[in-house]
Amino acid sequence: MSYLVLVMGVSGAGKSTVGTLLAERLGVPFADADNFHPPANIAKMSRGEALTDEDRWPWLDAIGAWLDAHEPGGGVATCSALKQAYRDRLLTGRPAVRLLHLSGDPALIGARQAARPDHFMPPSLMASQFATLEPPAPDDRTIVLSVEPLPEDIVEAALAALAGP
Repeated sequence: MSYLVLVMGVSGAGKSTVGTLLAERLGVPFADADNFHPPANIAKMSRGEALTDEDRWPWLDAIGAWLDAHEPGGGVATCSALKQAYRDRLLTGRPAVRLLHLSGDPALIGARQAARPDHFMPPSLMASQFATLEPPAPDDRTIVLSVEPLPEDIVEAALAALAGP
């Protein structure tokens, strides 16, 4: 069985690490949402400015197009997908996509974010990430996992949830 998974969460939650490991375990392609940002978005975030919804729509559409292209064989993509409206844009019309929300304490995630000095998302934007986050409720398409365990353990839990009932 092929899986199409969208790994979501605030910056620093471990989306890229968990997504890469999950894709490897599933034997499917991986795409990091950071690679879909247009240069203007990266420049804006690098200046410490939060993106607007208008900035995000083309980025979300590009991620959606990647999901569409990989639906037959599966894939794992990341996207912060902080608002329900963003998830609606990514999931509507894509019933094969499972959402994996990496959730955790702001202090832990902030410490991880601060340890990534080469990333374009500065730690100063962490408060806006959590302020924007509208956590999804667990349902038949959404898996919520804590960021506290080791990435390999998070992947094991994700695999079990994907294979579950």
